[in-house]
Amino acid sequence: MVSVHFSQAQFLSAAHTPNQWPAASGPEVAFAGRSNVGKSSAINVITGRQGLAKTSKTPGRTQQIIFFRLPDNGFLVDLPGYGYARVPEHVRRHWESLITDYLSHRQTLRALFIPMDIRRPLTRLDRMMLDCCRQIGLPVHILLTKADKYKQGRALNVYRSVCRELETQSCTTVQLFSARTRLGVDDAREVLGGFLNPVSGTGN
Repeated sequence: MVSVHFSQAQFLSAAHTPNQWPAASGPEVAFAGRSNVGKSSAINVITGRQGLAKTSKTPGRTQQIIFFRLPDNGFLVDLPGYGYARVPEHVRRHWESLITDYLSHRQTLRALFIPMDIRRPLTRLDRMMLDCCRQIGLPVHILLTKADKYKQGRALNVYRSVCRELETQSCTTVQLFSARTRLGVDDAREVLGGFLNPVSGTGN
């Protein structure tokens, strides 16, 4: 069985405008979420490459679309965090336009991973992103990040509540995740590998 070798992911480019996107030569899965939910940490622990996606204590650090190439001609893509207020309005509008263009027009995009802080899931902006994906028929996998902040029982209750809310949302799946304790990392790799290599894929 062919695996997706996430540990061999390499930074390829940072795009400020669509004409800077690399040629669409292989399947892609993108990560998008509210600022400060642990998106970069999730990418790093899933790939096993600490520092691949730049983390910062300052939310909103990712201001471009970041492309990481995988060895089997696929891509992981880090989209700008949405919803952070401490940026100029024109910057926020640019981010929103850039994300919308990417989601709507990137033909090799297979799915979107949306990290959500388990303490504040399904915010208004998260729901807007989910609605956008539903309209274009894009599968979504939700990572309920920072699950270690809750005891197991409470984390499971939040997970079940989110699943119930989204039970009518087609092609949307949910899991618990913690970059700190590695909870759910193998599950996330398996889902990610399935999108990138649907015939035989699991990730490692």
